[in-house]
Amino acid sequence: MQDADKIFLEYVVKALVDNPNDVKIDRTVDEMGVLISLTVNPADMGKIIGRMGNTAKAIRTLLRIIGMKNNARVNLKINEPEGGMRPEPRPATGGMATKTVDQAMEDLKGI
Repeated sequence: MQDADKIFLEYVVKALVDNPNDVKIDRTVDEMGVLISLTVNPADMGKIIGRMGNTAKAIRTLLRIIGMKNNARVNLKINEPEGGMRPEPRPATGGMATKTVDQAMEDLKGI
């Protein structure tokens, strides 16, 4: 039963999403182990990732358990949709505010 991980992932993901027909799973095996790539409808990304990534983390944990049972290292890659809505990283400020109080007050006056 080499594809148990793929079958399991397909079952879980299709149960979570609103568009199960858009779920695509690719499984590749190399010397590093098994890599499963998951693609879902962009509207369903939030359901797969979950709040703070907890759903994705749980799915990855369960896939690793299935892999251990079959003596394989299983990794899950969730493909980001085209034009994804990933937030821009914030610039490091070193703990200092990026605006002075006077600048912030001027911004508030314009409201």
